[in-house]
Amino acid sequence: MSLKTASVLVIDDDVDVLTAVRLLLKPEVKEIVIEKNPENIRNLLSKRDFDVILLDMNFNASINTGNEGIFWLKKIKEFKSKASVIMITAYGDIDLAIRSLKEGAYDFIVKPWHNEKLIATIKEAVRQKEAKSAGGASNTASVFEKELLGESEVMQDIFYKIQKIAPTDANILILGENGTGKELIAKAIHQFSLRVTKPFIKVDVGALTESLFESELFGHKKGAFTDAREDRAGRFEAANTGTLFLDEIGNISLHQQAKLLSVLQNRQIVRLGTNEPLPIDIRLICATNVPLAELANENRFRKDLIYRINTVEIVVPPLRKRGTDVLLLANHFIKMYRSKYMKPEMELDKSAKEKLQSYHFPGNVRELQYAIERAVIMADGNVLSAKDILFSPIESALVEVEEAAQSNLSAVEKNTILKVIEKNNGNISKAAKELGITRTALYRRLSKYDI
Repeated sequence: MSLKTASVLVIDDDVDVLTAVRLLLKPEVKEIVIEKNPENIRNLLSKRDFDVILLDMNFNASINTGNEGIFWLKKIKEFKSKASVIMITAYGDIDLAIRSLKEGAYDFIVKPWHNEKLIATIKEAVRQKEAKSAGGASNTASVFEKELLGESEVMQDIFYKIQKIAPTDANILILGENGTGKELIAKAIHQFSLRVTKPFIKVDVGALTESLFESELFGHKKGAFTDAREDRAGRFEAANTGTLFLDEIGNISLHQQAKLLSVLQNRQIVRLGTNEPLPIDIRLICATNVPLAELANENRFRKDLIYRINTVEIVVPPLRKRGTDVLLLANHFIKMYRSKYMKPEMELDKSAKEKLQSYHFPGNVRELQYAIERAVIMADGNVLSAKDILFSPIESALVEVEEAAQSNLSAVEKNTILKVIEKNNGNISKAAKELGITRTALYRRLSKYDI
């Protein structure tokens, strides 16, 4: 089925929206039906089948204010419609739109939309509906079998979330410890997005110095600075029409954050040494090993930037919280390195399994991978036992040092807050001002330290 043979129903109580969508889609689809009153949905669906339904998130009716779109989405499902439902939402209702994905919506479009984006989303919905009807197998399994592995409930939830959010253009923030596979998740989101044929560009922004940050991200003109010997496009330009993955976003300075926020708000960059703005069209994915609670510290990270990069967040669990996934991954790495190093078939004995399942893996999946690679290289037979699996003492030592340092910092912060509050006779506003944080931020810390 092509878009030219598709039938589309648009439901919105805004006449201007209905008119705009009808004019846009009329040349593109076989049939377009517009409806102002959602109460007529049942009657419309009883008379004909639609391939795609565009459904507004909010109506003037008082059925369930703020959730009208969810209400009517559920009704469409109750009516047994096989149409793919695309929600139309305002920027402020994105949380509700994300919830609609869990309720069975195919995707959502944010007002005001780009016409090309709306048409592409409808086209992909029609294509996937046709593939499903024909019994076509999704490529989900093959991707996850090769790179992202996990049978635990937490990982299955992440896989489900990836498939739901990937076809949208929502900005994603991936949170998790080092070595948990944040980059693999970013790649999977790109693979299932409508930008899959476009570039996927990764930048470790946490490693960029102040002097390199703008040049690396936004590009420069020849002669803009001493070593600028030629014009160079930055990573934003390289990722244009595709996906830009900014790793370790939690480690950039407030000055760098301001530069980044400006670009994301204006959707354009200016190369160093020029005054010419260049429009950019990217899907943004960010990752950090800094917990969201710490990012909320306004002295460390701009709140407006968090809102901009965090339409949807994915929290990747550490390996120690993934149950038997450790054995699944271990067997995967055994197979990988047995083939690479031309070794015979290998398996884990009982002692090896027990050792893997009892270890806390401070280095997460990455540490497991290195441990299995070393074991496969050094093994003499085709059975790996506990003595063959050695973990790096460096990882454990680093984690212990980090945890001790964090504990000490928390104690210092708690004592400082107590002293300042006491000094100001319990006046929270004055205490917050003296500490250089907002009242809200201070209340968060009072709750954190149970003060």
